[in-house]
Amino acid sequence: MSTPVAPPADLTPGTLRVTPLGGLGEVGRNMTTYEIDGEILIVDCGVLFPEEHQPGVDLILPDMEPLRGRLDDVVGIVLTHGHEDHIGAVPYLLKKRPDIPIIGSALTLALVSAKLKEHRITPAAHVVKEGERWEMGPFELEFIAVNHSIPDALAVAIRTEAGLVLHTGDFKMDQLPLDGRITDLRAFARLGEEGVDLFLPDSTNADVPGFTPAERQIGPVLDQVISKTKGRVIVASFSSHVHRVQQVLDAAAANGRRVALLGRSMLRNMTIAADLGYLNVPDGVLVDYKKARDIPDHRIVYMSTGSQGEPMAVLSRMANLDHEIEPGEGDTVILASSLIPGNENAVYRVIDGLTKLGANVVHKANAKVHVSGHAAAGELLYCYNILKPKNVLPVHGEYRHLMASAKLAQDTGIAPERTILGSNGTVVDLKNGVARVTGQLDLGFVYVDGSSVGAITDADLKDRRTLGEEGFVSVIVVVDAQTGKIVTGPEIHARGIAEEDRVFDKVKPKIVAALEEAAQKGVRDNHALSQIIRRTIGRWVNQSLRRRPMIVPLVIEA
Repeated sequence: MSTPVAPPADLTPGTLRVTPLGGLGEVGRNMTTYEIDGEILIVDCGVLFPEEHQPGVDLILPDMEPLRGRLDDVVGIVLTHGHEDHIGAVPYLLKKRPDIPIIGSALTLALVSAKLKEHRITPAAHVVKEGERWEMGPFELEFIAVNHSIPDALAVAIRTEAGLVLHTGDFKMDQLPLDGRITDLRAFARLGEEGVDLFLPDSTNADVPGFTPAERQIGPVLDQVISKTKGRVIVASFSSHVHRVQQVLDAAAANGRRVALLGRSMLRNMTIAADLGYLNVPDGVLVDYKKARDIPDHRIVYMSTGSQGEPMAVLSRMANLDHEIEPGEGDTVILASSLIPGNENAVYRVIDGLTKLGANVVHKANAKVHVSGHAAAGELLYCYNILKPKNVLPVHGEYRHLMASAKLAQDTGIAPERTILGSNGTVVDLKNGVARVTGQLDLGFVYVDGSSVGAITDADLKDRRTLGEEGFVSVIVVVDAQTGKIVTGPEIHARGIAEEDRVFDKVKPKIVAALEEAAQKGVRDNHALSQIIRRTIGRWVNQSLRRRPMIVPLVIEA
């Protein structure tokens, strides 16, 4: 059920307005704006990856329409960490105003800078560390270390005249992280003592009981799987999952294997991580992909992208025999990542394809080869109890996740009226310790399709789905401009429909009769005649062939 659109009233002085532009009701497109006294701070600016019902779409961006005409009011962008769903849309925002300052950790900014370089944008980047404070206009920012599935993640505390806000970004509480960098609960406790007026927690795993397992549990499993494999090992993961790549490198080295990185983003990100010291590469383990082909199968591990079943990613191409590496008997493929909601069917198709080729496919459902990067219910309860926030706005998750997070907050004593279940575009105003919904913006999806941004609409996607599922029928008729009588046609051609074109001979007399009747009534408008053709053949195709194809009538005047 969609939330009724209700534009908010003008913002009063000293009031902080918080508006999620993405990330609520979905896992992706994370972007939130904070506005006070005419100045705006943006936290995160990510993308969402398309699902099957969005054919041809490359990326989906947050709807930035509320920022139209107000980019000069933006004092900066805070990036909590380097995952695509938090940084992927930055280039599209900076194309509108390239000099917006960007703040984040060293690894986060290195990853986003490499992305911006491809768009020929040099960012005004400012590196910060946990414990540092930064002032941007009316916003005083404090950065706090949090543990996630990528190094260098930061939560941000935002102090304004209206109160203190804590925005966690993605986090969990792994007590034995690979890099030794834990979520700073001492800082959380200090903020709790100060008084958190509004808390925006990562809610992705709020409906998962207990605690997220430690990353360290994955290493021994990877080592065991690799040691038992007689042929090649192919590991698929997110291209930014530095911790998982580290574990693969270590397991490969322990088993006398070398590792080749596959995929442009994987190679780029791991090169950056290694250069900055976040990835420790054992001597002699990494090998160029071209040289890897000369290494015996039992001595090589390929680290690739494609863990979400993306059609053009390396792993999907392998499953479709569209890659020079063709997994088969004796090979093992490890999917070392969780499923993003909406990608399940695509991933299972890849698993089936690889299994048919004879490969042993290991994934989260049959082995402990991945743990989540998001806090489960037990960890969120700790946060709510430590912080005791006055108001809560759960973010980062589908509706069931947001609902579960809100329920946890209420379980710890936060009043239901202080727990806000929002959606993208929900406007929340904070003043004097009270947060309340003051409006709802009408936001949509912004599709990146090739070189076009925002040009593709939901109607275009519906047409694409119709073309893919139901086929295409064109009808060409030449009519006399004066009398409306048919000169030539109707000529009918179909694509994507099993029947041959001659099956449409049965409907041609119906089209002729309908057009003759229209001519007798004095109808001469080409659009009106096209609609008559569309209705006539559409009705016949639906009744006779049980199909609903795209119908394109063309009426030509002679």
